[in-house]
Parts: sequence; structure tokens; C-alpha cells
Amino acid sequence: MSGAIGTDGLRVVDPHVHLWDSTRIEYPWLANPQPAYSGDNRLLPRIYDAAALLADAGDVQIFKSVNVEANPADALAEVRWLQECADAAGGGGHPHGIVGCADLSLPEAPALLERLAACRRVRGIRQILNVHSDPRFDYVGRHFLGESLWRQNLRRLSQLGLSFDLQLYPAQVPDALPVLDENADTCFILNHAGMFVDRDRVSGWRQWRCALRALAARDNTAVKLSGFAMFDHHWSIESFRPYVLEAIDAFGPRRCMFASNFPIDRLHARYTDLWRAYAGIVAGATTSEREDLLGGNALRYYRLE
Repeated sequence: MSGAIGTDGLRVVDPHVHLWDSTRIEYPWLANPQPAYSGDNRLLPRIYDAAALLADAGDVQIFKSVNVEANPADALAEVRWLQECADAAGGGGHPHGIVGCADLSLPEAPALLERLAACRRVRGIRQILNVHSDPRFDYVGRHFLGESLWRQNLRRLSQLGLSFDLQLYPAQVPDALPVLDENADTCFILNHAGMFVDRDRVSGWRQWRCALRALAARDNTAVKLSGFAMFDHHWSIESFRPYVLEAIDAFGPRRCMFASNFPIDRLHARYTDLWRAYAGIVAGATTSEREDLLGGNALRYYRLE
């Protein structure tokens, strides 16, 4: 897979997209969308399928993609719809990998995990863990990382060959480290470069940097370089650059992967502009490093090859 820019544009693997059809699958947050720190969700489309993603991509060639759950009411229904999309003739096979949704705090979680793992393109699970004292940033209001049943159910992922998309804030990382250590056979993929949200605090930058390095010290972790526009609505390549380079410095170019977070980041960016910004930031890297960052690592970590 080449990540070079040429006459045919930029060729990438996008490991973090959200496809949905709210006319077929229930998404409670889309049924009553509200403005959020990430943007005005009322502007999001009710249907965003593979055709819409490819239309947004323009001259960026999406070689393969991974769909990350979008908080559906029925996790199995979402995955089955996504598998239908992947099998459809006009969708180019997208998504090629699926990260499903599961509430690991529930007694019935093991049965759901078995069903999800049986779906051909499911590669992992995500359960959003973000807790914050500021209501604007609080997703779940509950510290799942400290709950015994949640941790017990998480341990089932390695038996099923599933990864875990880890979405949390830097302040939560100390609680996450023991969980990563007791699940050394599970791959944890950090979402959105660790979600550095406390940018108005003097200590925020240090907390984020230390969190990245603590996670990177575990061999079973990788990171997605994505979601920057959620926190930087008037972004530029230069405003993205320090966050991208800091994450690459912590994890190394073999454990980082660029991703679009579309259509959420479409509220503040065009698809082509995002990927050209990413490519521009790492223009000075070696050819193999660029190819890893723009697609090769995503192929390996989500087992798409």
C-alpha cells in the first residue's frame, strides 16, 4: 500500500470512520442531536454510508476503512447493517473492518461478544469511557475501569481475538494502566491521540504528554492520530503539527495511524484537507514511515491484509 501523493492523489487506509443509516438503525443521540464541544451535531447527515464517504474522499483513494461504532441502541443490528454495506456491490467493500459496540458492565456482555465476534468483518470492540468533571466533556459519568464485572468481561476479548478501541481522557490513564497490564494479550488502540481536552489548564499539556508515554510504554498499545478538529474548529496544519508529532514521538511511527473521524470531523474539515494536512506534517519522514502512518499500520492492527 502506497501513501505517496501523485497524479492519482493520496492513497490511504482510514481506520476510524462512522457509517450509519438512522432510518434503519436507532442512534439515540442522532434522533435528538445537540450542539457539543465537537461541533453542532444537528448538521450531521441522518444517513452516512459508504457512497457518502467515497464522495467526501474526492481524489483521496481510500484503499480500506474501519468503521467504529456510533453508539447504537442495538449493537448487533449496527454490525449486521455494516456487513451488508461491505457486501454491497456499489460500496467498494467498505468498511473492511468493524469495531462493534458492547457494554462490558452488563452480565449479558459475554453472549453479545460471542455474536459480534462471529460477524466476518468485526475486528474489535469499543466502549466509550470518557469521564470528566466538566459536563461538556463527560460522556458516561461512570468509572467503568474500576468495576470488577467490566474488567472480567474485557478479559474475554483476547479469547475471541478482538482488540479494544480505548477512548478516554488523559486524567483517566492512571486507572487504565492496570487494565492494560492484566490484558497483555489484547491490543488496545487509543482513540483520537488521547483526547487532549484540557487545553486551558497550565498542567493540561504535561498531563497529556505523560499519559501518552505511560500508555506507549505498554507493548500492547497503538494510537490513532485523529479527532484533532473536534478540539480545534479553526485548525491549520501548523495547529495540528505539535499534537501529531508528540504522539508519534511517544509511540513511534510503527504504532501510529492517521484517521479521519468522518463525518464527525466533517463539521470542521474537508476530507481531502485533513489527509493532505496529515501527509504534509510527516513529509520529512522516510518512505516506509509515511506508508505505515497513512495506512500500513492500520492494515496490521486491524488485520485487514
